[in-house]
Amino acid sequence: MRYYPVNLDIKNRACLVIGGGGVGTRKVKTLVECGAVVTVVSPEVSGPLEKMADAGLIALEKRAYRASDLTGKFLVIGATDDEALNRRIHADAEDLNTLCNIADRPEICNFILPAIVNRGDLVLAVSTSGKSPAYAKKMRKDLEKQFGEEYEPFLRLMGAIRERLLKEEHAPEAHKPLFEKLINAGLLDLIKADRTEQIDALLKEVLGKGYRYHELLKKPGPKGQAFRPKTEG
Repeated sequence: MRYYPVNLDIKNRACLVIGGGGVGTRKVKTLVECGAVVTVVSPEVSGPLEKMADAGLIALEKRAYRASDLTGKFLVIGATDDEALNRRIHADAEDLNTLCNIADRPEICNFILPAIVNRGDLVLAVSTSGKSPAYAKKMRKDLEKQFGEEYEPFLRLMGAIRERLLKEEHAPEAHKPLFEKLINAGLLDLIKADRTEQIDALLKEVLGKGYRYHELLKKPGPKGQAFRPKTEG
């Protein structure tokens, strides 16, 4: 296995995207959705990136790339159609031991980006190690059908229950059978069918009084959605 699978926490970390076309725009949107502090460097940028900059979601430098742009950056993504520039970005990042991805050029990356299905806290990543982005895309679409939007509220509910049980000083080892009962009793299917009364009845049966579906979900969470990168890389 060539690549070491890992999920990076990039919230509030400085990230750089070089290139403002369609590919760069998709990379930027994903970084922003994950909470990164994003700077885009490109002489020309897409309309969506202009709007994101106007809204204060990203910093935008409409100029050519400079090696100094990498200073202080946790992660860099090169998304240009200039092969010489892409290789220069890679070399500069290597000198600084910075995480670097060059779109569609796995041979000059020290990490690659998988195809992603995102359902709130459920993240499914598919990688062919850069060998067949088209097949990774097909697998992503298959997974999108298999894992629907119901997984987002399901995991929010499970997390809220876990947090409450911990506050009530339940021993963590006692949680496992409770969650297994909820799962095996078809909680996910009930959420998919939006059967609130049956969900509440199941929560009461397994956990006791005071556990109600919509009350536990009052704290807003991220909406489940599928990221749609054109290619793995």
